[in-house]
Amino acid sequence: MERKIYWGVAALIVIIYIADFLVPHSDKEANLLPWHIEHPTANSTRVFGVTFNESSLNEAEQTFKSDAKVSMFRSPQGKLTTEAYFDEVTLNGLKAKIVVTLAVPDAEMQAMLERSVRAQGVGSGRQITLTSDDVAQVRRLPISSLTYMPSVHLEEAAFTQRFGTPTQRIKETNSGVIHWLYAQHGLDITFDGAAKPILQYVAPSDFSALTTPLMAAGKVLD
Repeated sequence: MERKIYWGVAALIVIIYIADFLVPHSDKEANLLPWHIEHPTANSTRVFGVTFNESSLNEAEQTFKSDAKVSMFRSPQGKLTTEAYFDEVTLNGLKAKIVVTLAVPDAEMQAMLERSVRAQGVGSGRQITLTSDDVAQVRRLPISSLTYMPSVHLEEAAFTQRFGTPTQRIKETNSGVIHWLYAQHGLDITFDGAAKPILQYVAPSDFSALTTPLMAAGKVLD
């Protein structure tokens, strides 16, 4: 009996989440929903109140009412990226994890790497802990991309309802992961079987940097 109640409550939560995703909201609320994408200019994107390559991490933390954990990552190929991770963000009742990438110049990242506190293995790469001064500096820099990971599984129909038909779909050859690409929005939605979809946003002018690796490692479905 307790298990039936548990699953009933879980199903209700999913229904409420999907309803929030589909039902129109006030203008103020809509600004902080995953389907509300604005383009202040032809080559810029604003989502969740974040304008890519303009809004700083400090500003995003104020909008999300949450502090992010800043780290630098080094790929096996030696490429450095600086990211900030929000473990739980609640926007209009919708819970999610959010990761943003910071626009840090390569020379500055290299200097931060040399000053870093420590490094540890993460997957096939390295996670690098920055000094407190460098973390403070990173928080003042602009955000270049944002990855949104909702707390519940949403069906494909929920995305076509809000975003329409993708301009292109790509399937990764090795993993079978499918990417729905919306070039006009700088949006990539990732579907991986039973896993929760992941939404990644960039400015349209940066979209090729996101799609080029996908094209090299997958095939176009349509």
